Amino acid sequence: MSMQVILSTQPASSAWGKNALISFNEEKATLHLADYSDRTSVQKAARKLQNQGIAHVILSGEHWQLETCWAFYQGFYNAKLDFNIQFPMLSAEAQKELDNRIQCAAFVRQIINLPAAILTPEELAQRAAKFISQTADQSGKQSAVSFSIVSREELLERGYHGLWQVGKGSQNLPAMLQLDFNPTGNPDALVLACLVGKGITFDSGGYSIKPSDGMSTMRTDMGGAALLIGSLSLAILRGLNQRVKLFLCCAENLVSSRAFKLGDIIKYRNGVTVEILNTDAEGRLVLADGLIDADAQQPQFIVDCATLTGAAKVAVGNDYHSVLSMDDNLVAELFRSAEQEMEPFWRLPFTELHRGQIKTAFADIANTGTVPVGAGASTATAFLSYFVKNYQQHWLHIDCSATYRKTPSDLWATGATGIGVQTLANLLLTKAKQQ
Repeated sequence: MSMQVILSTQPASSAWGKNALISFNEEKATLHLADYSDRTSVQKAARKLQNQGIAHVILSGEHWQLETCWAFYQGFYNAKLDFNIQFPMLSAEAQKELDNRIQCAAFVRQIINLPAAILTPEELAQRAAKFISQTADQSGKQSAVSFSIVSREELLERGYHGLWQVGKGSQNLPAMLQLDFNPTGNPDALVLACLVGKGITFDSGGYSIKPSDGMSTMRTDMGGAALLIGSLSLAILRGLNQRVKLFLCCAENLVSSRAFKLGDIIKYRNGVTVEILNTDAEGRLVLADGLIDADAQQPQFIVDCATLTGAAKVAVGNDYHSVLSMDDNLVAELFRSAEQEMEPFWRLPFTELHRGQIKTAFADIANTGTVPVGAGASTATAFLSYFVKNYQQHWLHIDCSATYRKTPSDLWATGATGIGVQTLANLLLTKAKQQ
């Protein structure tokens, strides 16, 4: 049996408590809102219903719109997927947008929640390519996607030393997805954007090993890669008509006799040498290989996404994605997209100062800060900047602090959130329209 859920701007009876959000009448639940566009209250109410063990609902009445339907879905979702929502009749355009959001967000949340035993580095690369290809087919761009997966020893042979060093300690060897979405049909078309994602499918910390509590959620350390898969797919479904390239850097960071060690020095293809001071600062090492490839494409702009630092999460919690960049105009465009999509982002500092805080006596730079008190998210961004030639312009780094929740909140279930998919899709489409 399904429970009907309706919206009302009338206050609930005091019998349900002061300013009650929900009241019940037999098989019907009424959500009491300040106004019918109150997405936050709808999402909170959906979580409350889910927490009461209600698994099947019908959204009824004339007041449901795209954004409130979407908010209800966001709150009602759970990682076990044991729920069902029957949505009301929307306009064709609104229904298509809702379906597209659900399709992309569901993929992102499910793939982040998957165990690392299932989602190995190569499996992540393959699933990403398959999903993006399917969305291109769905949008009528059947021949627009091409890709290759560089994996295992071939990475070493081709000079992807960061990715190889991080991933070589696992039996599930590393892989890089190189995907080209080119709806123009012109093989010489300019590249609008390059997207680079951290795809660490499990992070033990390596020899700088994490404690069990910190390691328990590290199957989710590929959240940046997942966010970009969903964002590019949603942009395609919304009509993206410009060329975008995607680079996903996928590896497991484990301990073994083959694993990389503290004191190792990695020399990258662009000549930069890196001393390893902490094997748990591995995400930036794999992203460096992706950024070198992305930069070589000479795109209009680059975005990288990674669950990169605990420092960013300390700064903004699970509630915002952190944004670091020297390009004020690009940051402003991202925040306009975030405002339009009603998703939370927050800017953290990144300046020339931070590039001097990762120096070491044994290499050009170290993979962690080398000053007594450093800003971890900022010095991680500084590290990445050594792999983007014009790092001061047209490059955004997003430290994905809001990707996953270890505990539930009044808006989100435990697990992946999908936050950011709409914002980055919006940014891609906005930049495409400027061409």
